Amino acid sequence: MSKKVLITGAAGDTGRAAVKESLAVGLDVRAMVRKIDERSDALAKQGAEVVVGDLNDINTLVSALEGAEAAYFVWPVAPGLINATVNFALAAKEAGMKAVLNLSQRSADRNSTSDSCRDTYISEQVFNWSGIPVIHLRPTYFLEWLLYPWQLPFVQQGVLRMPVGKGRHSPIAAADQARAIAALLKNPEGHIGKTIPLSGPVEMDHEQMAAELSEALGRKIVFQDLPIEEYIASLKQMGVPQYVLQHFSGAMLDYQHGHMSGADNNIELITGKRPMTVGEYAKLHADVLNAKQ
Repeated sequence: MSKKVLITGAAGDTGRAAVKESLAVGLDVRAMVRKIDERSDALAKQGAEVVVGDLNDINTLVSALEGAEAAYFVWPVAPGLINATVNFALAAKEAGMKAVLNLSQRSADRNSTSDSCRDTYISEQVFNWSGIPVIHLRPTYFLEWLLYPWQLPFVQQGVLRMPVGKGRHSPIAAADQARAIAALLKNPEGHIGKTIPLSGPVEMDHEQMAAELSEALGRKIVFQDLPIEEYIASLKQMGVPQYVLQHFSGAMLDYQHGHMSGADNNIELITGKRPMTVGEYAKLHADVLNAKQ
């Protein structure tokens, strides 16, 4: 019998990809979603057992975790992370989990002015205090940001628009994170208790990123830096939620001060395959990134 694992946030960027990769390595996947819709139907068609659960309702977690040996915990940039962590840690402890993978963030920081960065740091501590076998994953910013509503229209117009100054990071795709998640769910031994940074293969600033996007997409992409306050005001006009706005205000300041810098080869060490570059990701999604407004 194959090993049963629970993947929360299974309809999200990393969760959806983690379901696919976990099935590919032979795991028996239970995918937890908030509701049944076309996204959950797609997970079921791949072979996952779909269950409805809520990280803020501990009683739904007890049944979701039943019979699973390992689990993946993820929470969006939204209020409620600490409460969700407490619920999941308790339910996982009661279920006797052998490993919990916690998707944290590279910018987790007790002293950040971002509520999300601070809450993520506290979430890590809660898991540690709980005594359950935990692995913290700290990815840098996702390449999926290129496809998000506050970024995609500008990229389609030839502008990479971020208030980052000369800050640097090594962008990572959700698909590459998912390969690491699947590998660690299958074989967590040797990693329990560790905090593992996850990044793409190359650290770069946004001028370099714009140049790589230009080459990959076959058209000129220019980097536009702007004040954080101006950027946040524009996101507010787009309808971005207040919690996310508050997060960006602090996280972008942290970014400018080097909190997201650095690169590692942990994806390759864990999975045997290096993560994709900015250019490779752009080519993979060129139809969307090059679409006309």
